Amino acid sequence: MAGNPAVGLYIHIPFCRAKCAYCDFNSFAGLESLHGQYARAVRREATAEALPAWRTLYLGGGTPTVLPLSDLAQILEAVRRGQRPIPGTEVTIEANPGTVARAKLSGLLSLGINRLSLGVQSFDDAELQLLGRIHSAGQALETLQAARDAGFHNINLDLIFGLPGQSLASWRGSLQWALDLTPEHLSLYALSVETGTPLAAAIERGALPSPDPDLVADMYELAEEACATAGYAHYEISNWARREDVQCEHNLIYWRNEDYIGLGAGAHSWSRGHRWSNTRSPQAYADLLSRGASPVAAKEAIPRELEMGETMMMGLRLLDEGVSCARFRQRFGIDLRQKYAADIEELEALALLEVRDDRVRLSQRGRLLANQVFYRFLPEPA
Repeated sequence: MAGNPAVGLYIHIPFCRAKCAYCDFNSFAGLESLHGQYARAVRREATAEALPAWRTLYLGGGTPTVLPLSDLAQILEAVRRGQRPIPGTEVTIEANPGTVARAKLSGLLSLGINRLSLGVQSFDDAELQLLGRIHSAGQALETLQAARDAGFHNINLDLIFGLPGQSLASWRGSLQWALDLTPEHLSLYALSVETGTPLAAAIERGALPSPDPDLVADMYELAEEACATAGYAHYEISNWARREDVQCEHNLIYWRNEDYIGLGAGAHSWSRGHRWSNTRSPQAYADLLSRGASPVAAKEAIPRELEMGETMMMGLRLLDEGVSCARFRQRFGIDLRQKYAADIEELEALALLEVRDDRVRLSQRGRLLANQVFYRFLPEPA
């Protein structure tokens, strides 16, 4: 990894107090006894070979804040070793409402963490119970106020829409609660029903209704209108920011298909045409690092055609920025309008795509049918 340009650095903390009904992430409840051993393993991975310089840091999960401040401090010390701190570098941590008091939040700030992402998901207690969340709407409000009191000035709220049985009025209510709280950033995601989750099982046996695609589209359009009215810029399909300087810099690296390094169980990395991932089991991950072995479980070289297609697919998620023709040409040595001429022409004719100001981006209609656009740029499977 040494010698790479500045990257995004992701650290996966796969522990939760409880597993949510809709979640298929690599996260586990009831492994408190492993916390200390796991933190030591992450430190070992960070120092096993020189990390490239990083320009953003994101601690995700799971719920990273279940770790004690002392463990988080040692992890951060390890990844900062040899890197000169840059003032204002975005350092994000995910947290669940109701699980972090003001003292813990102040401690996070003292560690140099300057962006907080709260997984609120809903401001309706019945919907929170449906999702298996362990907090209430009231606790979400209390946590946000505690974060403000502690000194956080860059806060993201996550909300989910399209829940089984959720009405447009209920979604409007949750969204308005969020907007009234004036967070710097909002991430609004349509529910994805993932196979193997308790929520998927409940839908399959008829205990819950399947999300209505037409209603989900209405909810998305409502979010666009309400956020715009409240002064939020819709810069990515599922993300809104009050100002350009509070857009999530770390996620912009993913959307631009730039290099990132992942540490921790199940973490993924991408750099210079290669992708690799760590073993998913937290115990196996910790055991491998304790023996001085590599935690990498899978590696693959990404063909140029696939890298170009993924650059288009991810970049089109950025609504105004889209994919820069100049940046694509600099990276791949080819004009994307020539490379994908037939697809672009057809998608423009369908009013799903537009080419303006040397950029290719989704149209307003294309935002609702984005997946149909994305897959047009991926090469056929071999």
